[in-house]
Amino acid sequence: MDIIKVSANSRTSAVAGAIAGVVREHGRADVQAIGAGAVNQAVKALVLAVGYLRERDEIEIACVPEFVDVEIEDKIRTAIRLVVEPRQSASTAEVDEVDELDQLDQTAESDDLDPL
Repeated sequence: MDIIKVSANSRTSAVAGAIAGVVREHGRADVQAIGAGAVNQAVKALVLAVGYLRERDEIEIACVPEFVDVEIEDKIRTAIRLVVEPRQSASTAEVDEVDELDQLDQTAESDDLDPL
């Protein structure tokens, strides 16, 4: 999977389409931007991609930003990378948490039983 590179001159709708397409195909996308203008375009594209994926595919996404060092023309630059992944719905997360608690309770109960 390639990194989606965004510049200050990138069209937000094109970047949003790329984000949505990569998430559909690979289950996640990495979006990278260097500079305030590029980060601005990337964030606006991300907002559009949220709408594209929600309406057409019923996919909710979450984004985790991180700093990365990249080498450009023999110089190290700091970029912002937006890691975009589907997120669990609140109901799914709550069900998983309840299941884990039930398993812990069952384990604790079996540990409390007195051997005969």
